[in-house]
Amino acid sequence: MPFQSSGEIRYFQFEHLGHGLIHGIFTRRGGVSPKPWAALNLGSSVGDDLERVRENRRLALETLGRDPASVFDAWQVHGVDVVIAEAPRPPETPHQQADAILTDRLGLTLMMRFADCVPILLHDPVRKVVGIAHAGWMGTVRGTVRCAVEAMQKRYDSSPANILAAIGPSIGPDHYEVGPEVVIQVQEAFGKDATRLLSASGGTVKFDLWAANHLLLERAGVQHIELAGLCTACATEDWYSHRAEKGHTGRFGAIIALV
Repeated sequence: MPFQSSGEIRYFQFEHLGHGLIHGIFTRRGGVSPKPWAALNLGSSVGDDLERVRENRRLALETLGRDPASVFDAWQVHGVDVVIAEAPRPPETPHQQADAILTDRLGLTLMMRFADCVPILLHDPVRKVVGIAHAGWMGTVRGTVRCAVEAMQKRYDSSPANILAAIGPSIGPDHYEVGPEVVIQVQEAFGKDATRLLSASGGTVKFDLWAANHLLLERAGVQHIELAGLCTACATEDWYSHRAEKGHTGRFGAIIALV
């Protein structure tokens, strides 16, 4: 089953990411934060108390047998920069700005935080590399996940045909209304394919982030792609949703690590 539980903590796992790794996308259940961040908020920039966030982080990581001291995370800025993680990020060290992280190091845990944007997990079981990417509308039109795949090729000699990709819970195509400025950028980025990524109804336009990132992966040569198909805006009992909760919410975490 995709959902797993440990005590009150509930997390999602993909079925086809392969062996030799551990991963999880944590729901908001089981943490120590009060409303509006209730409960397993892993975001330190949304107004929650830092000590609660640290405790939530400890609870989540230890659920999957990961030491908080093993984590490398980044400051997500809706860009296309890819960081190669060689060692954990000490808590006193400033975050690097990036929206994709890759590593081939055993014992290192990659982590990012989300609340509607798309988590994309990557695994090359041949070269023994894992990665994680963060893509909202801006990262999607800029091609963040494409840049991550290209970095896997350049740094680790990964073949896209060997890469296993997984598109995690995020705002779904029925809820992600966008304005004309986004529509123009989607059309510029995807050309004729934009017509199947944008849907107009009742004077509004909605953007399918799932299909767009699936297409980016396909264009990059990735053949094995799993889609969670879980909408964060539809299920705020499980997920934080910036759009559905009007910005007053936390961040759920996704992790991946080689073992």
